[in-house]
Amino acid sequence: MSRSAARSWTRHITVQVLAAVLAVVGLATLDRPEPSAPLSAEPAAVSTHQMGVTPPPMGWASWNSFFSSIDRNVIKQQADALASSGMAAAGYKYVNLDDGWWQGQRDASGNIVVDENLWPGGMKAIADYIHSKGLKAGIYTDAGKNGCGYYHPTTRPKAPNTGMEGHYQQDLETFQRWGFDYVKIDFCGGREERLDQETTYKQIAAANEAASAVTGRKLVLSFCEWGSGLPWNWAPGYGDLWRTSVDILQKDEAPQLTKMYYNFDEALQPAAQHTGYYNDPDMLMVGLNGMTAARNRLHMSLWSIAGAPLLAGNNVATMSAETRDILTNPEVLAVNQDPRGLQGVKVAEDTRGLQVYGKVLSGTGKRAVMLFNRTGSAADITVRWADLGLTPDSATVRNAWTRTDAGSFATSYTTSVPANDAVLLTVSGTEASGSTYEDTTTATAPTFSDITASTAGTKLVDITYANGGSTARKATIQVNGQYKYVVAFPPTGSATTYRTVSLLAHLAKGANTVRFAAVSGSTPDIDALRVQGIPGTDGAVLVGAASHRCVDIDKNTHINGTEPQLWDCSGGRNQTFQQTSRGELVVYGDKCLDAVDDSEDDKVVIWDCHGGTNQKWTVHADGTITDLNGKCLDASGAATANGTRLIRWQCKGQANQKWTLS
Repeated sequence: MSRSAARSWTRHITVQVLAAVLAVVGLATLDRPEPSAPLSAEPAAVSTHQMGVTPPPMGWASWNSFFSSIDRNVIKQQADALASSGMAAAGYKYVNLDDGWWQGQRDASGNIVVDENLWPGGMKAIADYIHSKGLKAGIYTDAGKNGCGYYHPTTRPKAPNTGMEGHYQQDLETFQRWGFDYVKIDFCGGREERLDQETTYKQIAAANEAASAVTGRKLVLSFCEWGSGLPWNWAPGYGDLWRTSVDILQKDEAPQLTKMYYNFDEALQPAAQHTGYYNDPDMLMVGLNGMTAARNRLHMSLWSIAGAPLLAGNNVATMSAETRDILTNPEVLAVNQDPRGLQGVKVAEDTRGLQVYGKVLSGTGKRAVMLFNRTGSAADITVRWADLGLTPDSATVRNAWTRTDAGSFATSYTTSVPANDAVLLTVSGTEASGSTYEDTTTATAPTFSDITASTAGTKLVDITYANGGSTARKATIQVNGQYKYVVAFPPTGSATTYRTVSLLAHLAKGANTVRFAAVSGSTPDIDALRVQGIPGTDGAVLVGAASHRCVDIDKNTHINGTEPQLWDCSGGRNQTFQQTSRGELVVYGDKCLDAVDDSEDDKVVIWDCHGGTNQKWTVHADGTITDLNGKCLDASGAATANGTRLIRWQCKGQANQKWTLS
C-alpha cells in the first residue's frame, strides 16, 4: 500500500457547473465560453472546455487467426483488406504483427536479423507497405530473453532468443527505425526468469524514451503481462495500454463465453483508465469460428462500454458482411472511442446477474449504458438516471446497435434483454450538480486537502489546467493513501488558456486529500477540480472498532481466494463495500465477502458472487457482522496492525469483532 498523502489547505468553493458542450468522436477540443470573471487571483479559474484525449487503439492483430504463421504475404493481405473493407475508414488503423515474425537470430552487434524468405526486403519493407495503405504498423517482442513462441510453440518450432532482455533500447531503436508505431511486449520470458513486472516494464518505458531521443520516433507501448503484476496500480503513463488478464483465446480452442466475461470483469479498473491510458482485456474474437452474430455484438458491447482497445483478430480478407457491419457500427464505436477517455462502471445489479453499467461521455449529461444479462433467461433490466450521476428529470434514450431512438423517459428506462446478451444505449439527460475546488496558491501541481464526499464511491473528477507547450505534460495524482497515477495533460494553446481532462477517482466519505506532483520536466498548471458522484457505485467502508482501520483487499487484487486484511483507511475501491438486498458484502462490484466452506481455520476471502449461503452476512445493531452459521467477522488474534487478516470466529462481544459501516 502507498503512503498517506500529507495535507496542505486550500480554499473551497461549491458550485453547480452547467456545461453545454457537444459530444464528438476523435481528438477535438469540446468548447464553450469561459466564465466571464475569474474566481481567484489566478487567471481563468474553472473551465468547462473538455479536451479530447488519445482514444483506445483500434486495429487488427495477427494472433487469433494466424498464430505464429505470419509472413509478408499474410500481413499484406490483411492490410489490403483492412483498407478496402471500410475497417480502416471506421478507425481500425493498426496492423499488428504478433509472435512468430522473428526466429531469434542476431548479428555480431546484437542487431535483429530476420528471415528474408518470410520478409522480403526486411521489416522496414512491411512497415512501409502498411503505411502506404494509410495504416500504422505494430510489432511484437518479450520482456525476457525468450518470447512466448519458445515456451509455447504453436504453428512453428520454438525459436530461442526472441526476447529483448539485454537489448531494450537497441531493439526499440530498431523497431522505430524500421518505421513501426506500436509494440506489444509479452512476458513469457519475464515470467520464466522471475523478473519483477513493474520494475521491468518501467525500464522498457525509459528505454523507449531514450530510443526516441535518438530516432525522433516513439512507439505506443502495450504491456502484456496478463495482469500478473497488478499493472493497473502502476502502468498508466509508462505504458499506453496494459493487459489485465490471461489470453482470451488459446490455439485449437473455440471462443468461450466464460473467458469473454472473465476478461471483461478483470479489465474494470476505472481509476487507472484516463487521459489516453487504457486497461486491455485482450484482442477481439468477433468473426471467429464459433461466434454467432449475437455473441459478436455482445463482445463489442462489453469492450465498448469498458473503453477497451479494439484489435480485431478475425481474417479480415474473408470476413462476412455481417461481421464487418458489427465491427464498424459507428454508434457502438463512438461509445468506445469517446474523447473523454473514461471507463464504464457497474452502477446497479438489483437481481443477481442482471447488471447495469454506465460510462460518462464527453459533453454534459451524456452517458453510455449497457444493460447486461448474464443469466440463462431473458429478463427486464432497468437503468435509473440517478445511478448514473444524472438528475431524475426526463432523459432521451437511443439504441446504439439499431441506431434508433427509444424515446424520452422520466427517472429510468426498462427493457427486456435476452439471455447472455446486452443492450447498448446512449442517454442524454441533465447532469447532476457537483462541487468545485479551486487552488488559490501559485503552485502548478497543488494539493487539494478539503475535497469532501457525502458517500464513499467512484467519482467523476474534471481537472482544470493550462499547458502552453506543444506536447502533453504529465503529473501524478494521489487520492489519500491510494496509489499514484500518472495523468497526461494535452496542450491547451497557451499558458493562460484553461481546459479540462477527466478521470474517475475513488473517494472516502467525508474529507479527502487529492495531491498532484510533477513527474519530470515541465508540468501543467493545475487550477481547479470539479467532483461529481456516480451514485450507483456508492458503498461503505468497514471500520474496525478496535483498530480504527478499514477492511482492505491488498494491492487492489481481484484474485479469488484473496483474504481481506486491516489497513489504514484511504477510500480506495478495494475498501468500498456495497451491502446488497441479498445479504452480500460486495467489493469491486463483482467480488463477494465469502465464508470459505469447510475451512479449518474459518477463513474469509473474496470470491465471484454466486448467491451461495456462504456469501450472506447479517449486520447487527451492536456492530457485529455474522455469517449464516452465527460466527462473527473477526480481526484475527485481536490484532490491530496493518495486514491483520480477517477470519470468522465465535462471537464474544469484543472490539475486534465490531465494525462500523460508513
